[in-house]
Amino acid sequence: MRCVVYNTHQVAEMAGIHKDTLLRWLREGRLPEPHRDRNGWRVFTPEEAEQVVQYANGSLMVPPKKINESLIFYDLRLPYADSIPRLERLEWDFVNTNTGYLTHSLHPYPAKFIPQIPNALIQELSSFEETVLDPFCGSGTTLVEARRLGRNAIGLDANPLACLISRAKAGGIGELDAEILRELAVEVERIAQATSIGRLPLFPDLPAFPGASHRHTFEGIEEWFDEHVIDELSFIKEKCLALTESKARQLALVAFSAIIVTVSRQDSDTRYVRREKNIKPGDTLQLFSRTLAQAIQYALEFSREIDSKLTTQVYEANILDGPEIGPVDLVICSPPYPNAYSYHLYHRTRMLWLEMDQPKFKRQEIGSHRKYSSKGVNAATVETFQAELHTILTWLKRQLRPNRHACFVIGDSIIKGETIKNDELLSEVAVEVGFQVEANINRQLQATKKYFNPKIGKIRDEHIVILRNSEVGDDGRL
Repeated sequence: MRCVVYNTHQVAEMAGIHKDTLLRWLREGRLPEPHRDRNGWRVFTPEEAEQVVQYANGSLMVPPKKINESLIFYDLRLPYADSIPRLERLEWDFVNTNTGYLTHSLHPYPAKFIPQIPNALIQELSSFEETVLDPFCGSGTTLVEARRLGRNAIGLDANPLACLISRAKAGGIGELDAEILRELAVEVERIAQATSIGRLPLFPDLPAFPGASHRHTFEGIEEWFDEHVIDELSFIKEKCLALTESKARQLALVAFSAIIVTVSRQDSDTRYVRREKNIKPGDTLQLFSRTLAQAIQYALEFSREIDSKLTTQVYEANILDGPEIGPVDLVICSPPYPNAYSYHLYHRTRMLWLEMDQPKFKRQEIGSHRKYSSKGVNAATVETFQAELHTILTWLKRQLRPNRHACFVIGDSIIKGETIKNDELLSEVAVEVGFQVEANINRQLQATKKYFNPKIGKIRDEHIVILRNSEVGDDGRL
């Protein structure tokens, strides 16, 4: 017999309180913590839910929480200090969990971390309407979870494609946007069918594919795309750019970008080698129509979950240049692993189709395999990454409010055959800059994850390093 359980939102509604109020009561120890499911979400039994209802209406007095003597200082003076032990006890492996819900599956993005990680950290280390920053936002995983949990979200990335994806995934759309996009999907599907059938001898009178007014080109385009695919992608891009509503245009361009590798001769997102795929006339148009229709559904479902009064901001900027975006209440990120991946390479054709400055991002990309595998005098080293971490953490101290947390999800690297413990390197630099290391949690990766560069070793686990900005505030208080 299946056991009935309730989630935090349902219990808060039963008690007639805001969900964030219930989370605060749990953090403060006013009510006992319920169990968590395999996705890291709190689940309440009927008895626990009734206890919350009784506490909310004043008919239940819960005995004071017994204070752990080793945490007295933290309990009295530091925000969210009692959350750290709970995070350390959490099962972080998240085996067999759904990681592609809502807009998380909107666009391929190799080596992204799973949404359950930022979700748990946001719940424990921030409150409703606060601001969460991901300074390496990538495909926007942290931003999506921040908005779902009622926080403002700020993302930063030097990759212009990452910024486009993050804005679309975490920004939401309205019904007008959805209607405009549905019309585009239907129009492209109609043309796809006519193009596909029109090439058959039995239907010689069907109208020819209209094509774009401007055929897109860049150096080497014919090596990576069939002629008819170039024509169809050019047509789709022109249609997307013609949309006048910014959020609709943004989502359409992300759907366009999402199909580019599939219809190219690039083997996959993680293999930059050529192979023939037998893409027929009309296939590219049809794939875009299907991808856009699915994107509309994802974006609408996400939009119904979020508070429209809160915001998502995404900045295209090089973090090493020290852009000013603060103040923020929580930082969650997965920084680039040195020598592990080259996003400028695997996103190259997408960026060229979208007319983004791919060479500029190539120069700015932190941790790229190209920089660390070079044999020249300018090859990046462990000291290169250490210096970059120092710059990044110094910048973070200025953006992050005093005594709030910065969480890094980071794995090991192999540089010149030597294994580099990046969590230890990060911790050492953090202490130098003035952060306190509150936790270093190990999590095992699933066997199919993060094996994107087997030549330099497989990443079998990673660390969640939680830092606290131990700076004293302007009023002299911690």
